[in-house]
Amino acid sequence: MLFFLSLVALCVLLFMLAFRYRVALLPHVPARLRQLLPASFNNYQPLSTFEQQRGAGLTSPDFDLEANISGGDSRTGLDDQGTREVMEIMRRERVNFDQARLIRHNRILAQNGIDPSGMPTDSKAITRL
Repeated sequence: MLFFLSLVALCVLLFMLAFRYRVALLPHVPARLRQLLPASFNNYQPLSTFEQQRGAGLTSPDFDLEANISGGDSRTGLDDQGTREVMEIMRRERVNFDQARLIRHNRILAQNGIDPSGMPTDSKAITRL
């Protein structure tokens, strides 16, 4: 009985880990099996070029990708992880591209102990001499 309980617990743990890391695991799943998965697992496709990113709405007057495209930028496109995060913020919070970039930037600052004004949140930090 204890063996079967341990086996069930292991299966549940593996399922939870697979669900948690599904974004990282999905590229390793064969295409035939990926077609059988629900649409919610296949909602992200990487945007690898500036043209694709511009077409997905990742441009604004303040952040113009057209200049990169017309200037013949040698890079392949924006950072994939940052692109994913900004698109997720745009979808979840229903904001435009510039607002999503600001939200992401403020989150990164907060993770590093910096408030939105640029001042450190550490009380021991020296800000004046």
